[in-house]
Amino acid sequence: MENGASCLPCTPEEEKKIVTDLRNESERNLKEGNLYFVISSSWFRKWERYVGIDGDENLIGNQSSDSRHINGASSVVAERPGPIDNSDIVENGSDSDGKGNDIQLRRMLIEGQDYVLVPQGVWEKLHGWYKGGPELPRKMILQGVYHKKFDVEVYPLCLKLVDSRDESQSTIWLSRKASLTELFQKVCALKGIEQDKVRIWDYFNKRKYAQLYVSNKTLEESNLQMDQDILLELVDGHQSSKIGMDSTGNDLALVSLEPSRSPLTIAGGPTLSNGHSGYRSNLYPGSSLGSGLTDMDDGFDACNSARKGEKGGLAGLQNLGNTCFMNSALQCLVHTPPLVEYFLKDCRAEINTDNPLGMHGELALAFGDLLRKLWSSGRTAIAPRVFKGKLARFAPQFSGYNQHDSQELLAFLLDGLHEDLNRVKQKPYIEMKDSDGRPDEEVAAECWKNHKARNDSVIVDVCQGQYKSTLVCPVCSKISITFDPFMYLSLPLPSTITRTMTVTVFYGDGSRLPMPFTVSVLKNGFCKDLLLALGTACGLKSDESLMLAEVYENKIYRYLEMPLEPLSSIKDDEHIVAFRFQKKEIGKTRLVIFHRWQEKAELFGTPLVTYLVADQSSGADIEAAVSKVLSPFKKISSAKAHVGKENGILLDGLDEECSCSDAQSVENAELEGTSCTDLSIPLRLTDDRVMNFNAFKKDTLFESGKIIGKLLRVVLDWTDKEQELYDSSYLKDIPEVYKAGLAAKKTQQEAISLSSCLDAFLIEEPLGPDDMWYCPRCKEHRQAIKKLDLWMLPEIIVFHLKRFTYGRYLKNKIDTFVNFPIHDLDLSKYVMSKDGQSYLYELYAISNHYGGLGGGHYTAYAKLIDENRWYHFDDSHVSAVNESDIKTSAAYLLFYKRVRSESKVEAGEASHSHSIS
Repeated sequence: MENGASCLPCTPEEEKKIVTDLRNESERNLKEGNLYFVISSSWFRKWERYVGIDGDENLIGNQSSDSRHINGASSVVAERPGPIDNSDIVENGSDSDGKGNDIQLRRMLIEGQDYVLVPQGVWEKLHGWYKGGPELPRKMILQGVYHKKFDVEVYPLCLKLVDSRDESQSTIWLSRKASLTELFQKVCALKGIEQDKVRIWDYFNKRKYAQLYVSNKTLEESNLQMDQDILLELVDGHQSSKIGMDSTGNDLALVSLEPSRSPLTIAGGPTLSNGHSGYRSNLYPGSSLGSGLTDMDDGFDACNSARKGEKGGLAGLQNLGNTCFMNSALQCLVHTPPLVEYFLKDCRAEINTDNPLGMHGELALAFGDLLRKLWSSGRTAIAPRVFKGKLARFAPQFSGYNQHDSQELLAFLLDGLHEDLNRVKQKPYIEMKDSDGRPDEEVAAECWKNHKARNDSVIVDVCQGQYKSTLVCPVCSKISITFDPFMYLSLPLPSTITRTMTVTVFYGDGSRLPMPFTVSVLKNGFCKDLLLALGTACGLKSDESLMLAEVYENKIYRYLEMPLEPLSSIKDDEHIVAFRFQKKEIGKTRLVIFHRWQEKAELFGTPLVTYLVADQSSGADIEAAVSKVLSPFKKISSAKAHVGKENGILLDGLDEECSCSDAQSVENAELEGTSCTDLSIPLRLTDDRVMNFNAFKKDTLFESGKIIGKLLRVVLDWTDKEQELYDSSYLKDIPEVYKAGLAAKKTQQEAISLSSCLDAFLIEEPLGPDDMWYCPRCKEHRQAIKKLDLWMLPEIIVFHLKRFTYGRYLKNKIDTFVNFPIHDLDLSKYVMSKDGQSYLYELYAISNHYGGLGGGHYTAYAKLIDENRWYHFDDSHVSAVNESDIKTSAAYLLFYKRVRSESKVEAGEASHSHSIS
């Protein structure tokens, strides 16, 4: 067969069904050890198009179908793809034996974008039909302690074996779930040495950390990292290595003061990998809380402690492979003054080892141990291997070597530290009461008391505040008020919660030419919100109304007359118009006017809409109504324009041929020799499909009560003659709802303030269609109106700027610069509770993200409070930075601490403070 493929065993439809059935069967039978195969997304998309899988059902989950909602899917049939081609996702020069042996995947690949994973049965079918390759099998592993989940280990652990005999290097690939016994077996098989004659060391950073022993302990439990070294020594005779020893033969225990920085990838780590997932080990029941937390594990010992007089808090964190996200969040936390004070003391008495929601105290102990090392190691960088291992054990989403989100890690750490340090040993059951119209102060105090009865830790004391949430049912107006705690505030950038919409307004009384208006509305808003914004933009009077409609193929496809119709139903590429009427006309007979080229017998332009006010109208009345609506489009000569000026009508700037309505009072203009209301275009009656056309006489009567649906349709038959009399260009090419262009690009570059982000967070908005609220009065789920208000703020407040947006098919990062204050952040006006506390804050740390999705690099800025100086933490590199340089468009997490009240008094009771801007 062509392309080297096998004979066609079935049709595209049959291939699609077979693959779908096999995929569903595989998902029903998930188990550890199942084989999956990596396939290039480039090839797989071709196969999806061939078998007719569109964006709504594709196996990758990130393909979009651009078919219009009216026309349906495209009828174009894609060609059958050639052999499976994975060449674009494997390293150049990888040896290929067709079975995937010794073939390495390129680093930093993203699932769905670069590759897809298919079950073994699907691979066997696809390979049987198309051949090709190479095969890239990967095993499924089980992760988690409390919430176990299956994941595919796309990137196994890569270890560099250093042979002490000749310092040669070999590469070993093993699952992170493999045991040390398997590691010894593989090393011995590779070197042809008996197992009892070798000694293997954890040789991280070219230093002997610990000897590894044959056991069932996994590689991840042993804190072995991606791309790190392990050292092989022979113990037979006198072959023991001298690597890592001093002149006396003693093991060296020192690390260099300034570890060399490996070349950066886009994630900022040393020779990085973004393994699809990783395994985290099970907790050993009854294990000691301090097990494994040795100074040596983090590259820290007594010899590395800070020299006398050396500043603390200036140690960097080594990148262990795409861990810059973790390093950034950790540096912000370990420079949080109340947490530094707490963990530098003996906090073991508050460790809660029995909390089922906690981590048996292990996370708090690991964090505290790391914090103390960072504050006592001078400028020596720490390798947080033990902490990363603890993190992976309890949060499998952070295991492996993918790039992650520093905010997601921060959220997990704050919650995990809280549960590990929760002073409440037995949480009481508390039944929540409805507000029932009680004063907010009473309900808020009750909710906070109930919260503290179950949650009491240093994290609650320092980092938790309270906000008021109000929900209003759009149908029965039921109001629900709750007061909930928070540990950080995720602030949307205004551009992420609003959308720009352009709507062309037509005047039903023929007073003006149509005019496009561009307004901003909430993405989750309703048509009533669009009408309100449009009314403001076009100066709608109190006795006027707007009616929205979608125009498609020169017809009115639908009227948007339901106030609560979601704006999400309006797509950016649609053409939306609004017809402006007197409110008194609503309910009368609606007259829709279509346009047709008589010569070609085809429709063109935007239909016009007006109303017949009388209960009984003649054909002459209809012609008069049509001519009135058309009057703005009628051209007049320059001679008549001068007549208009002589009659006192302002027609400045009109060309020799211009529209009648460019003047403000054109609706009353009657120029000498002609009138803008004269109708010269033939008019015909038509049906709802605009397919049949019937003439009518001027004396024909139309009774409103006998017209079906009070809707009358007519067609204007245009000829070249009418084209000379009327300017039909205003009827054509009305703008789309939204079209990206230079204006959109300019908007993205414009700076916004932290204040505007906070306003966007607190704005009243409807819930999304996927986030409906169950109304207890209606007994149904409703798209309620939600309003958040800040009630009580904590000592430490973290603002998360939501720079990453995720749609069904689109992921994006917003790099807009957000202007935030460093000093004197006054949040008083946002706090509803009047408790007399100070709500003046100052910035002390920032987590930055540079680059785009699927990669990028995280750093941190942190302030040493006692020194009153800012520093830049870029993994292991730490350097001083000017305060004026810390405000950048990379700011992602902002950490503020409350200014103590006595400072406020000294400053003149906030007389010198200012609000955020």
